[in-house]
Amino acid sequence: MLNYLWAGMIVTGIAYAACTGRIVEVTNAALDSSKEAITLCITMAGVMAFWTGLMEIARRGGLIRALTRSLSPALAFLFPELPKAHPAREHIAANFIANVLGLGWAATPAGLRAMEELGKLEEDRRAGRSRGRARKRGIAGNEMCTFLIINISSLQLIPVNVIAYRSQYGSVNPAAIVGAGILATMASTGAAVLFCRLMGRRKA
Repeated sequence: MLNYLWAGMIVTGIAYAACTGRIVEVTNAALDSSKEAITLCITMAGVMAFWTGLMEIARRGGLIRALTRSLSPALAFLFPELPKAHPAREHIAANFIANVLGLGWAATPAGLRAMEELGKLEEDRRAGRSRGRARKRGIAGNEMCTFLIINISSLQLIPVNVIAYRSQYGSVNPAAIVGAGILATMASTGAAVLFCRLMGRRKA
């Protein structure tokens, strides 16, 4: 659907520019935007490499494991059915830490690994419940849904990516977005946690 929407917007814009005699401006804008896109990608690639590297160093140095223990009460509240020694805990903690720091790209690898481990846990549970009956595959468990919803809401204290975007485009004060970002993401994360708890009680 989005493909048709974007294609329609592009065709409409080109047709309008041709009818109004502004096709030269459209061509120049396309070329300038391409140049800006490449410059922005290079800038953000450096930011992503830097923070992803720091997260990997923290993981190998044991910092993520230590922070996981510190986050144990929050993880137990959000994921009451997740075993304490399950490997998904460390990946979930790394994902949350990266998101709090506004490192969405650095959070993605940990998020994928966490979802993979949660998927294996759900498969094992369903295998135990089926007892020889046909199992339904591809169904997300409570932990997977909770993790996805909270990950999307993404509490951020330092929106590094947004600050980098603002700096790239010449903002006088790139960090001015921090206060508004904290309030907005606190509200979204609070709503996500409330929704997960209400739906969990409803299912129970």
